[in-house]
Amino acid sequence: MASRFAPKPAWLKVRAPGGDAYTGLKETFRRLDLHTVCEEARCPNMGECWSEGTATVMLLGDVCTRGCRFCAVTTGNPRGAVDVREPEHVARAIAGMGLQYVVMTMVDRDDLIDGGASHIAKTVTRLRELRPDILIETLLGDFAGNLEYVDVAAASKPHVFAHNIEVVKRIQRVIRDVRCSYEQSLNVLKNVKNKHPDMITKSSIMVGIGERDDEVLETMRDLRGANVDLLTIGQYLRPTPKHAEVHRYVEPAVFERFAEYGKEIGFAYVASGPLVRSSYKAAEVYVRSVLTQGDGASASELLRERLAEARQRASEIAGEQDGAPLTTSELAARQASLLVPAKSLVRHQRTQSPPVNVPVNVPVNVPGT
Repeated sequence: MASRFAPKPAWLKVRAPGGDAYTGLKETFRRLDLHTVCEEARCPNMGECWSEGTATVMLLGDVCTRGCRFCAVTTGNPRGAVDVREPEHVARAIAGMGLQYVVMTMVDRDDLIDGGASHIAKTVTRLRELRPDILIETLLGDFAGNLEYVDVAAASKPHVFAHNIEVVKRIQRVIRDVRCSYEQSLNVLKNVKNKHPDMITKSSIMVGIGERDDEVLETMRDLRGANVDLLTIGQYLRPTPKHAEVHRYVEPAVFERFAEYGKEIGFAYVASGPLVRSSYKAAEVYVRSVLTQGDGASASELLRERLAEARQRASEIAGEQDGAPLTTSELAARQASLLVPAKSLVRHQRTQSPPVNVPVNVPVNVPGT
């Protein structure tokens, strides 16, 4: 067991993020009221990814209905709170930024009828309309194992459908919420690949949280058995003393062996290293594994070209939006015909109070959101 107060190994130390691209994106995210997982999770790769035009945005709020022992996201009951303006707002905001690859992730929303699947699908669809050039990855929950809702999210056709299995089979019940399961995660990934054979699927494993190396290899084989294409493997770091303990700091050489084994059993790409996270250098992983089939020189050139194109297109869109309403309330007014009341998405309704008459096309603001 790694001591809580012991210094971290040298290979886990990185420079603080900086640079013009990083600073510019950070200011833009704040101005547009977008919240990135990169910042909230204090990801060590944030500066590197942002400079390459990649960012991860969280949808559906910041309160998760599940309580996994590795995750620092607040656990609670959002009581059906949904900002129905979010798909349009997020799509427009991202379209006007110089990103070439965006990861859309979410908290688990077991309080919603479809777990938030339709909300995710609307956001992906709208962004694809505004920026056909941008690559979109969705990093989603398991929707309580309901494959109908998984299909709704996948039908919006993100370039990559990601769902994390998180840890090896033996410690699932200790680390993940009881409503998650190893088999359920595999089934979600397998279903997406069966319904959409050409869609790239992706998953992630944390190590150093109580597993053995042979169990990591077993999990890799199980993911390949579900036809998962891309895999990331990274070191678990304890968010707070209340979370699961770090059992060991896995050495870089072990991560290299995981990557080599992944190639041997057929993954298109394995990003394996101490600082690797679910969305680690997502644009590069996709370009190297899918668009250039492992050709390093071609991948680097294509990444530069795509980033330049993304910045040009974002600049054009930003110009088109000059003078256009950009606040969420103004966007809601313009898009009122596309909106539905948040109460229609809630799984459980309280019947003690009399219903409030709300026009069908007016967004509902839920107290506490």
